[in-house]
Amino acid sequence: MSSMNDIPLKARILSCIGGRYTVRAEDGEQINNIFAKGVFRHLGIKPLPGDIVYLREDENGYMISKVEDRKNSFIRPALANLDILYVTVSCRSPEPSQILTDKMTVICENSEIKPVIVITKSELDKEKADAMAELYSSCGYDSFAVSSADDTGIEELKQYIRNKKGAVSAFCGASGVGKSTLINALFPELDLTCETGQISKKTERGKNTTRAVTLYETDENTFLADTPGFSLLDFERFDFCKKEELPYLFPEFEPFLFKCKYTKCTHTKEDGCAIKKAVSDGVIRAERYGSYLSLYEDIKDKKDWDN
Repeated sequence: MSSMNDIPLKARILSCIGGRYTVRAEDGEQINNIFAKGVFRHLGIKPLPGDIVYLREDENGYMISKVEDRKNSFIRPALANLDILYVTVSCRSPEPSQILTDKMTVICENSEIKPVIVITKSELDKEKADAMAELYSSCGYDSFAVSSADDTGIEELKQYIRNKKGAVSAFCGASGVGKSTLINALFPELDLTCETGQISKKTERGKNTTRAVTLYETDENTFLADTPGFSLLDFERFDFCKKEELPYLFPEFEPFLFKCKYTKCTHTKEDGCAIKKAVSDGVIRAERYGSYLSLYEDIKDKKDWDN
Protein backbone atom coordinates (compact mmCIF):
# COMPACT_ATOMS: atom_id res chain seq x y z
CA MET A 1 0.00 0.00 0.00
CA SER A 2 1.26 3.44 -0.81
CA SER A 3 -0.01 6.84 0.30
CA MET A 4 1.30 10.37 -0.17
CA ASN A 5 1.49 12.38 3.02
CA ASP A 6 -1.07 14.93 1.79
CA ILE A 7 -3.59 12.37 0.51
CA PRO A 8 -5.91 10.97 3.21
CA LEU A 9 -6.36 7.22 3.28
CA LYS A 10 -9.89 5.88 3.81
CA ALA A 11 -10.28 3.01 6.28
CA ARG A 12 -12.67 1.31 8.69
CA ILE A 13 -11.92 0.96 12.38
CA LEU A 14 -11.81 -2.70 13.46
CA SER A 15 -11.03 -2.24 17.15
CA CYS A 16 -9.78 0.14 19.80
CA ILE A 17 -7.78 -0.93 22.86
CA GLY A 18 -6.19 1.60 25.16
CA GLY A 19 -6.60 4.45 22.70
CA ARG A 20 -4.80 2.55 19.92
CA TYR A 21 -6.81 1.70 16.83
CA THR A 22 -6.62 -1.14 14.35
CA VAL A 23 -8.08 -0.30 10.93
CA ARG A 24 -8.70 -1.96 7.57
CA ALA A 25 -7.69 0.27 4.66
CA GLU A 26 -9.66 0.36 1.41
CA ASP A 27 -7.08 -1.82 -0.31
CA GLY A 28 -7.55 -4.49 2.38
CA GLU A 29 -4.37 -3.89 4.37
CA GLN A 30 -4.68 -3.96 8.15
CA ILE A 31 -2.86 -1.18 10.00
CA ASN A 32 -2.25 -1.42 13.75
CA ASN A 33 -1.40 0.96 16.61
CA ILE A 34 -2.93 4.11 15.16
CA PHE A 35 -3.79 7.10 17.31
CA ALA A 36 -6.57 9.63 16.79
CA LYS A 37 -5.91 13.36 16.65
CA GLY A 38 -6.27 15.15 19.96
CA VAL A 39 -8.88 17.49 18.47
CA PHE A 40 -11.48 14.70 18.70
CA ARG A 41 -11.32 14.90 22.50
CA HIS A 42 -12.05 18.63 22.42
CA LEU A 43 -14.96 18.07 20.02
CA GLY A 44 -16.40 15.31 22.22
CA ILE A 45 -15.96 12.71 19.47
CA LYS A 46 -14.58 9.25 20.09
CA PRO A 47 -13.87 7.14 17.01
CA LEU A 48 -15.58 3.75 17.35
CA PRO A 49 -15.21 0.31 15.78
CA GLY A 50 -17.24 0.40 12.59
CA ASP A 51 -16.46 4.06 11.88
CA ILE A 52 -15.29 5.07 8.42
CA VAL A 53 -12.25 7.28 8.97
CA TYR A 54 -9.54 9.06 7.05
CA LEU A 55 -5.87 8.67 7.93
CA ARG A 56 -3.00 11.02 7.36
CA GLU A 57 0.63 10.00 7.46
CA ASP A 58 3.60 11.86 8.88
CA GLU A 59 7.04 10.86 10.05
CA ASN A 60 5.49 9.09 13.05
CA GLY A 61 3.09 7.00 10.99
CA TYR A 62 -0.64 7.15 10.42
CA MET A 63 -3.15 9.09 12.52
CA ILE A 64 -6.96 9.30 12.31
CA SER A 65 -7.74 12.80 11.07
CA LYS A 66 -11.46 12.61 10.22
CA VAL A 67 -14.50 10.49 11.07
CA GLU A 68 -17.33 10.22 8.53
CA ASP A 69 -20.88 10.89 9.65
CA ARG A 70 -22.38 7.79 11.23
CA LYS A 71 -25.50 5.88 10.24
CA ASN A 72 -25.99 4.98 13.92
CA SER A 73 -23.96 4.31 17.01
CA PHE A 74 -24.01 2.46 20.31
CA ILE A 75 -22.34 3.62 23.51
CA ARG A 76 -22.36 0.20 25.18
CA PRO A 77 -21.14 -1.78 23.31
CA ALA A 78 -19.04 0.81 21.47
CA LEU A 79 -19.93 0.31 17.81
CA ALA A 80 -20.91 2.45 14.80
CA ASN A 81 -22.53 2.04 11.39
CA LEU A 82 -24.29 -1.20 12.17
CA ASP A 83 -26.44 -2.76 9.42
CA ILE A 84 -27.60 -6.03 11.01
CA LEU A 85 -27.91 -6.97 14.67
CA TYR A 86 -28.13 -10.66 15.53
CA VAL A 87 -30.10 -10.47 18.77
CA THR A 88 -28.84 -13.58 20.55
CA VAL A 89 -31.04 -15.09 23.27
CA SER A 90 -30.66 -18.43 25.02
CA CYS A 91 -33.72 -20.63 25.51
CA ARG A 92 -32.31 -21.76 28.88
CA SER A 93 -29.47 -20.86 31.25
CA PRO A 94 -29.80 -17.92 31.41
CA GLU A 95 -33.56 -17.66 31.04
CA PRO A 96 -34.58 -15.36 28.16
CA SER A 97 -35.94 -11.87 28.80
CA GLN A 98 -38.86 -11.05 26.51
CA ILE A 99 -38.84 -7.33 27.30
CA LEU A 100 -35.09 -6.97 26.76
CA THR A 101 -35.26 -8.82 23.44
CA ASP A 102 -38.19 -6.70 22.27
CA LYS A 103 -36.51 -3.50 23.39
CA MET A 104 -33.62 -4.49 21.14
CA THR A 105 -35.91 -4.99 18.13
CA VAL A 106 -37.47 -1.58 18.79
CA ILE A 107 -34.07 0.10 18.99
CA CYS A 108 -33.08 -1.60 15.74
CA GLU A 109 -36.28 -0.54 13.97
CA ASN A 110 -35.76 3.05 15.12
CA SER A 111 -32.16 3.11 13.88
CA GLU A 112 -32.53 1.41 10.49
CA ILE A 113 -30.79 -1.73 11.73
CA LYS A 114 -32.12 -5.09 10.62
CA PRO A 115 -32.75 -7.28 13.68
CA VAL A 116 -32.27 -11.04 13.30
CA ILE A 117 -33.28 -13.21 16.25
CA VAL A 118 -30.95 -16.10 17.16
CA ILE A 119 -32.09 -18.53 19.85
CA THR A 120 -29.10 -20.40 21.30
CA LYS A 121 -28.70 -23.60 23.35
CA SER A 122 -31.56 -25.32 21.55
CA GLU A 123 -30.18 -28.66 22.76
CA LEU A 124 -31.41 -27.74 26.27
CA ASP A 125 -35.05 -27.31 25.21
CA LYS A 126 -35.74 -27.77 21.50
CA GLU A 127 -39.47 -27.19 21.84
CA LYS A 128 -39.00 -23.87 23.62
CA ALA A 129 -36.25 -22.73 21.23
CA ASP A 130 -38.41 -23.50 18.20
CA ALA A 131 -41.39 -21.71 19.78
CA MET A 132 -39.28 -18.61 20.45
CA ALA A 133 -38.00 -18.58 16.87
CA GLU A 134 -41.57 -19.02 15.57
CA LEU A 135 -42.77 -16.09 17.69
CA TYR A 136 -40.37 -13.69 15.99
CA SER A 137 -40.87 -15.21 12.55
CA SER A 138 -44.59 -14.50 12.95
CA CYS A 139 -43.69 -10.84 13.57
CA GLY A 140 -41.76 -10.64 10.30
CA TYR A 141 -38.24 -11.12 11.64
CA ASP A 142 -35.70 -13.61 10.33
CA SER A 143 -35.08 -16.01 13.21
CA PHE A 144 -32.98 -19.10 13.92
CA ALA A 145 -32.91 -21.74 16.65
CA VAL A 146 -29.34 -23.02 16.94
CA SER A 147 -27.03 -25.11 19.08
CA SER A 148 -23.27 -24.77 19.21
CA ALA A 149 -23.18 -28.07 21.12
CA ASP A 150 -24.70 -30.27 18.40
CA ASP A 151 -24.46 -27.91 15.38
CA THR A 152 -28.23 -27.60 14.94
CA GLY A 153 -28.97 -24.64 12.63
CA ILE A 154 -25.31 -23.58 12.43
CA GLU A 155 -24.88 -24.15 8.70
CA GLU A 156 -28.14 -22.39 7.87
CA LEU A 157 -27.20 -19.35 9.94
CA LYS A 158 -23.67 -19.32 8.51
CA GLN A 159 -25.01 -19.19 4.96
CA TYR A 160 -27.45 -16.42 5.92
CA ILE A 161 -24.61 -14.30 7.30
CA ARG A 162 -22.36 -14.92 4.28
CA ASN A 163 -25.15 -13.77 1.97
CA LYS A 164 -25.22 -10.33 3.61
CA LYS A 165 -22.45 -8.92 1.44
CA GLY A 166 -21.04 -5.52 2.36
CA ALA A 167 -22.82 -5.37 5.74
CA VAL A 168 -21.50 -4.60 9.20
CA SER A 169 -23.17 -7.06 11.55
CA ALA A 170 -22.95 -7.73 15.27
CA PHE A 171 -23.96 -10.45 17.66
CA CYS A 172 -25.49 -8.90 20.73
CA GLY A 173 -26.80 -10.72 23.75
CA ALA A 174 -26.74 -10.95 27.52
CA SER A 175 -23.65 -12.44 29.11
CA GLY A 176 -23.73 -16.21 29.14
CA VAL A 177 -25.95 -16.78 26.10
CA GLY A 178 -22.98 -18.10 24.14
CA LYS A 179 -22.16 -15.38 21.62
CA SER A 180 -18.44 -16.09 21.34
CA THR A 181 -19.02 -19.86 21.33
CA LEU A 182 -21.57 -19.40 18.55
CA ILE A 183 -19.26 -17.21 16.48
CA ASN A 184 -16.49 -19.78 16.88
CA ALA A 185 -18.88 -22.47 15.64
CA LEU A 186 -19.97 -20.31 12.70
CA PHE A 187 -16.53 -19.01 11.73
CA PRO A 188 -13.75 -21.15 13.27
CA GLU A 189 -11.29 -19.45 10.91
CA LEU A 190 -11.67 -16.25 12.96
CA ASP A 191 -9.96 -18.06 15.85
CA LEU A 192 -11.61 -16.05 18.60
CA THR A 193 -9.81 -16.48 21.89
CA CYS A 194 -12.58 -15.21 24.17
CA GLU A 195 -13.21 -17.60 27.01
CA THR A 196 -16.71 -18.91 27.54
CA GLY A 197 -18.41 -17.20 30.52
CA GLN A 198 -19.55 -19.41 33.36
CA ILE A 199 -23.17 -19.08 34.46
CA SER A 200 -23.81 -18.33 38.14
CA LYS A 201 -26.41 -20.77 39.47
CA LYS A 202 -27.66 -18.09 41.86
CA THR A 203 -28.12 -15.24 39.38
CA GLU A 204 -28.06 -17.08 36.04
CA ARG A 205 -25.77 -14.34 34.76
CA GLY A 206 -22.52 -14.98 33.00
CA LYS A 207 -19.25 -13.17 33.35
CA ASN A 208 -18.58 -10.75 30.52
CA THR A 209 -15.57 -12.42 28.92
CA THR A 210 -15.48 -10.42 25.67
CA ARG A 211 -13.57 -7.31 26.72
CA ALA A 212 -13.84 -5.04 23.68
CA VAL A 213 -15.73 -4.81 20.41
CA THR A 214 -13.76 -6.16 17.48
CA LEU A 215 -14.83 -6.33 13.83
CA TYR A 216 -13.77 -9.42 11.88
CA GLU A 217 -13.76 -9.47 8.09
CA THR A 218 -15.81 -12.48 6.94
CA ASP A 219 -15.77 -11.46 3.27
CA GLU A 220 -14.52 -8.54 1.22
CA ASN A 221 -15.71 -5.36 2.96
CA THR A 222 -18.09 -7.48 5.07
CA PHE A 223 -17.64 -7.41 8.84
CA LEU A 224 -18.89 -9.25 11.88
CA ALA A 225 -18.47 -7.87 15.40
CA ASP A 226 -18.31 -9.78 18.64
CA THR A 227 -19.63 -7.60 21.44
CA PRO A 228 -19.96 -7.55 25.23
CA GLY A 229 -23.35 -8.35 26.76
CA PHE A 230 -26.15 -5.88 26.25
CA SER A 231 -27.47 -5.67 29.82
CA LEU A 232 -26.07 -2.12 29.82
CA LEU A 233 -26.66 -1.39 26.16
CA ASP A 234 -27.54 2.20 25.40
CA PHE A 235 -27.81 4.50 22.42
CA GLU A 236 -26.55 8.07 22.37
CA ARG A 237 -30.00 9.02 23.68
CA PHE A 238 -31.51 6.58 26.15
CA ASP A 239 -35.02 7.79 25.23
CA PHE A 240 -34.72 6.11 21.85
CA CYS A 241 -38.17 7.12 20.61
CA LYS A 242 -41.25 9.16 21.46
CA LYS A 243 -44.41 7.46 22.68
CA GLU A 244 -46.16 8.37 19.41
CA GLU A 245 -43.44 6.60 17.43
CA LEU A 246 -43.42 3.37 19.44
CA PRO A 247 -46.32 1.60 17.64
CA TYR A 248 -44.52 2.04 14.31
CA LEU A 249 -41.52 0.16 15.69
CA PHE A 250 -43.52 -3.05 16.08
CA PRO A 251 -43.83 -4.21 12.45
CA GLU A 252 -46.72 -6.57 13.18
CA PHE A 253 -48.79 -3.54 14.31
CA GLU A 254 -48.56 -1.89 10.88
CA PRO A 255 -51.72 -3.38 9.26
CA PHE A 256 -53.85 -2.07 12.15
CA LEU A 257 -52.39 1.36 12.91
CA PHE A 258 -54.98 3.38 11.00
CA LYS A 259 -58.03 1.28 11.85
CA CYS A 260 -58.58 2.42 15.43
CA LYS A 261 -61.71 4.33 16.45
CA TYR A 262 -59.68 7.26 17.72
CA THR A 263 -57.02 9.05 15.68
CA LYS A 264 -54.71 9.51 18.68
CA CYS A 265 -55.18 6.00 20.04
CA THR A 266 -52.31 4.95 22.31
CA HIS A 267 -53.21 1.27 21.82
CA THR A 268 -53.13 0.77 25.57
CA LYS A 269 -56.69 1.10 26.94
CA GLU A 270 -58.97 2.77 24.38
CA ASP A 271 -62.23 1.26 23.16
CA GLY A 272 -62.25 0.53 19.44
CA CYS A 273 -58.47 -0.06 19.28
CA ALA A 274 -57.67 -2.24 16.27
CA ILE A 275 -54.40 -3.41 17.78
CA LYS A 276 -56.04 -4.55 21.01
CA LYS A 277 -58.62 -6.43 18.93
CA ALA A 278 -55.83 -8.05 16.90
CA VAL A 279 -54.24 -9.21 20.15
CA SER A 280 -57.59 -10.56 21.36
CA ASP A 281 -58.03 -12.37 18.03
CA GLY A 282 -54.55 -13.89 18.28
CA VAL A 283 -53.27 -12.07 15.19
CA ILE A 284 -50.77 -10.05 17.24
CA ARG A 285 -48.93 -12.12 19.82
CA ALA A 286 -49.78 -11.31 23.45
CA GLU A 287 -46.10 -11.53 24.44
CA ARG A 288 -45.13 -8.78 22.04
CA TYR A 289 -48.10 -6.61 23.03
CA GLY A 290 -47.05 -7.00 26.66
CA SER A 291 -43.62 -5.64 25.73
CA TYR A 292 -45.27 -2.72 23.92
CA LEU A 293 -47.26 -1.82 27.04
CA SER A 294 -44.13 -2.04 29.22
CA LEU A 295 -42.05 0.13 26.89
CA TYR A 296 -44.91 2.61 26.52
CA GLU A 297 -45.01 3.01 30.30
CA ASP A 298 -41.26 3.63 30.30
CA ILE A 299 -41.41 6.49 27.81
CA LYS A 300 -44.91 8.00 28.08
CA ASP A 301 -43.89 10.66 30.60
CA LYS A 302 -40.50 11.41 29.09
CA LYS A 303 -40.02 14.93 27.78
CA ASP A 304 -39.05 15.46 24.18
CA TRP A 305 -35.22 15.64 24.16
CA ASP A 306 -35.33 18.32 21.43
CA ASN A 307 -37.10 20.84 23.66
